[in-house]
Amino acid sequence: MNKGNKLYEGKAKIIYETKDKNLVIQHFKDDATAFNNLKKAKVEGKGVLNNRISEYILTNLSQCGIKTHFIKRLNMREQLIKKAEIFPIEFIVRNVATGSLTKRLDIPEGTVLERPLLEYCYKKDELEDPIVSKEHIYSFGWATEKDIKEIDIITLRINDILTGIFRGIGIKLIDFKIEYGKAWNKEINKNEIVLADEISPDTCRLWDMKTEKKLDKDRFRKDLGNVIQAYQEVARRLRIMPEETNISEVNFGKATSIKFKKK
Repeated sequence: MNKGNKLYEGKAKIIYETKDKNLVIQHFKDDATAFNNLKKAKVEGKGVLNNRISEYILTNLSQCGIKTHFIKRLNMREQLIKKAEIFPIEFIVRNVATGSLTKRLDIPEGTVLERPLLEYCYKKDELEDPIVSKEHIYSFGWATEKDIKEIDIITLRINDILTGIFRGIGIKLIDFKIEYGKAWNKEINKNEIVLADEISPDTCRLWDMKTEKKLDKDRFRKDLGNVIQAYQEVARRLRIMPEETNISEVNFGKATSIKFKKK
């Protein structure tokens, strides 16, 4: 499918129009950002890895009955997805205390939460994506009570599925953030709520179950180094990257130089 005009460019992705008004192309960039875009860098190959990891996870979620925007991967950096009207909210699930939660509430790092904690953030970079309550969401019309009830159920179901996927490869799902939108479903002839975001080491905190080594964007946030190696380790454990591939042998600047296993 041919790309049309650029519709939107975010921190990590670019969205292009297609000839179908209900479909767009999502391009994964190598840009890495943290602290609401205050820290920036290019991490060569990150977009390629996130594209494949997200494809794998969204496909698995779809097979479990979760409705997503994902249709198919087009190439090493791009996906065909449903065009969605995005809710201006980030939905966060926390299984273990870390990051801003520990700072805001003085909760010890690594505290395992009794049950998953759901948080909502208003998507506004200039306000540093503030945490909001459901009452804020309803009062300002960002989503209806019916929408949030449905999304909460879906989000907790996604957490269950992701926890199982990552536990099976020796990784602990610490937390993650996702976005939702409403996309047109021609089969039912109306808009429906879909998961409209990537799921990757950019959007999840992932720790090795034995060593608690971080395998996510915290390696960039905290200057831990080996960012690509961590993302690559997640891809290897998911069996979408050959075990023998070594980062030093791969030039991520050339899409044809990476060979992934087909799933």
